[in-house]
Amino acid sequence: MAQESKKEDLMTANPTVGSFVQGLDEPQRMLVILKAQLYGGKWEPMLEDLQNRLEGKPYIFKLANRIKDDVERIQRLKVFEQDHGVDLADYVKLEP
Repeated sequence: MAQESKKEDLMTANPTVGSFVQGLDEPQRMLVILKAQLYGGKWEPMLEDLQNRLEGKPYIFKLANRIKDDVERIQRLKVFEQDHGVDLADYVKLEP
């Protein structure tokens, strides 16, 4: 519960980020969670994984057959994080 309180405090402190996070759809939220839990909080390894999958190379995690859509989602999320100096995983509930 303390972690949820921290996330709520962060969203209140930064309403732009809070609004963005509340507008994320389920696939975007899942990408943020996967970034935090499987890729050390970094987008690049996830993007590399997806590219490897597209090219038939070994990859770490299977994200279903929506790779191109996920790559576009990741780019949007990554740009938002860079523009606002945040890690969306700090705002998105990580547990199902």
